[in-house]
Amino acid sequence: MTQPLLSVKSLTIGVRRPKGVDTIIVDDLSFEIQRGERFGIVGESGSGKSLTLRAIADLLPAGVEILTGSIRYDGVELVGMPTPARRRLMGPEIAMIFQEPMTALNPVIRVGEQIAEGPRRYLGLSKRDAMKLAIEMMAKTGIPDPVRRARAYPHELSGGLRQRIMIAMALSCGPKLLLCDEPTTALDVTVQHQVLRVLEQLCADSGASLAFVTHDLAVVNQTCSDLAVMYAGHIVESGRVKDVFRDPRHPYTKGLLDSAPDFDQPERELVPIPGFPPNLAARPSGCPFAPRCAFAVEACTVAMPPTVVVAPGHAAACIESQSIFEGVAA
Repeated sequence: MTQPLLSVKSLTIGVRRPKGVDTIIVDDLSFEIQRGERFGIVGESGSGKSLTLRAIADLLPAGVEILTGSIRYDGVELVGMPTPARRRLMGPEIAMIFQEPMTALNPVIRVGEQIAEGPRRYLGLSKRDAMKLAIEMMAKTGIPDPVRRARAYPHELSGGLRQRIMIAMALSCGPKLLLCDEPTTALDVTVQHQVLRVLEQLCADSGASLAFVTHDLAVVNQTCSDLAVMYAGHIVESGRVKDVFRDPRHPYTKGLLDSAPDFDQPERELVPIPGFPPNLAARPSGCPFAPRCAFAVEACTVAMPPTVVVAPGHAAACIESQSIFEGVAA
């Protein structure tokens, strides 16, 4: 087995309370991303998906911190690494694409200059060579007339073009790991598909690994090979996308699939998940999904179920994963 590019083990993120119980947002999270792998993280809003990516990029909001756990990138421990050294990894090694480019791009700097900033800083390119690379990256992302568009400001471009600028910026230094925080949420379906294909092709060409956060099951199905399903800060199921979608083994995963349209079965009735996610400041004991779960038993409210392997490469944190879902297709 080769060493994974990214290894997250027992990661706990929260708000430290000096005189009380810490508020846990992401709890005991573990996963690995192999070199060249496209890894998806799905779940409802507030499940801790974006916070996990921000912890990897050292961009946690003020007051939120890593309480325990390990994040190893290419064999190097990131937790506890001095901030200047951590920042030097961002760009040439790890890059991030944010959800809304209008808040991530600088509104008073031309987009070509923003793309060229990374190569100038991290690759040591001259201003001229960096701008040439920026225009090449814009062309690779499918932006028409890149020389003219490089002189535009973000507000002069459409949402799809701005997102392509973000992709060009992220990939301009040739990172090995690309973190994507719902980068297509604000786009219409046609533009979303185009952007996803561009992102997938560029990652394939460069060999970069992809960590893709989304709440859209169709997007992760199109883009990723493996996924983790998160609920209330926990990974409740993980495995190959095709295996998890075909044979979900956690009630939450099955609920997500049942509540999403299936164009192969347009007559199928959509079934929403009842109830609401838990308040993390008053996290319930046991499985956090138990209050919303139709299959919950008394043991579910006592302790968090252990993660068990239900099939090769497929795991779920549910004590009923074998008995309830054996042979049940989504």
